[in-house]
Amino acid sequence: MTDFKNMFKQAQQLQSKFMEMQNQMQELQIEGSSGGGMVKLLINGKSELKKIDVDPSVLNPEDAEVLNDLIIAAFNDAKSKLETQLSEKMSSLTGGMAPAGFKLPF
Repeated sequence: MTDFKNMFKQAQQLQSKFMEMQNQMQELQIEGSSGGGMVKLLINGKSELKKIDVDPSVLNPEDAEVLNDLIIAAFNDAKSKLETQLSEKMSSLTGGMAPAGFKLPF
């Protein structure tokens, strides 16, 4: 019977750690860039876009498509970095026991 109590206690501790990690991840700010730094953007831990910085040299109206591509590439760069950090934190929290592809609910 004590094994169940111990398992329940461990599950509660893990849940508490998950909630703490969720709060920490929401406060994260990840920068992505493209075009050699001509476009930079900032996302938070929930993948919400918070800021875009565009070098004035790429603001040519004739090259709007290039700018669109650079913004998308910068966002994808930031999102990839965020996913890497989330995965590393999850692995450290669970001791590498989280199933492959497991993601936090945000």
